[in-house]
Amino acid sequence: MSEKFSVDGVDEAVFTAEELDAAFQQFEKTVAEVAVSGDWERWADQFTEDADYIEHAMGTFKGRDAIKTWICKTMRSFPGNHMVAFPSLWHVVDPSTSRVICEIDNPMRDPGDGSVIGATNITILTYAGDGLWSCEEDVYNPMKFGQASMDWCKKAQELGTLTDEAKAWMDTSGKFFR
Repeated sequence: MSEKFSVDGVDEAVFTAEELDAAFQQFEKTVAEVAVSGDWERWADQFTEDADYIEHAMGTFKGRDAIKTWICKTMRSFPGNHMVAFPSLWHVVDPSTSRVICEIDNPMRDPGDGSVIGATNITILTYAGDGLWSCEEDVYNPMKFGQASMDWCKKAQELGTLTDEAKAWMDTSGKFFR
């Protein structure tokens, strides 16, 4: 059961490790379902109306609507739409901050020879209660994600499975990762 405490007159909740773990398990379940369905609106609905999403390469998105707009655009275009799953490799819960910290794998779809190409990031989620998150911060090296995307493009090109969209990315953004 969560407890409440006050910081500068604002009520804050402290959740038990069990509550945080259960909320994270539901988050992971939803992420796995969204990875299959492509329903990124549903993913964004896991955040409070006033949530912050801190994305170190793209900036901070304030509010569920801004998060939804950004995630839909990002995950429906290359390289996001070639990522097939987002499993956590490990996670820890911190009841004193209502946070779950984890490492997320971002494997891309098989380019045609069974290769697994991807990159990982550290995610810090702050729980708000009632199955909603008030903040997500993703920490990663954008150059590693760019290089993984370029490696995927090169492999797909070699195998004859390079999509037009990935080729366009390779010809523009990919020039930084040759």
